[in-house]
Amino acid sequence: MAKYGEAAQKSVERAMRKRKQGTLRSGSGKKVTSRKQAIAIGLSEAREKGAKVPKPPKKKAARKKAAKTTD
Repeated sequence: MAKYGEAAQKSVERAMRKRKQGTLRSGSGKKVTSRKQAIAIGLSEAREKGAKVPKPPKKKAARKKAAKTTD
């Protein structure tokens, strides 16, 4: 079973090409140079289009903080 769908893969490939060309921008308008950030942007765009992409991972710090407050 594939983790990501074909549409998600194409979205990530497009984001990676834009990053290499130097035209990929983040939400704040800054140029994206990080490979990981480019992948995250591609997956996010694929999610918005309804492609098969797993939900983003939960924040670990928030879970630890919640566990401390319940004790």
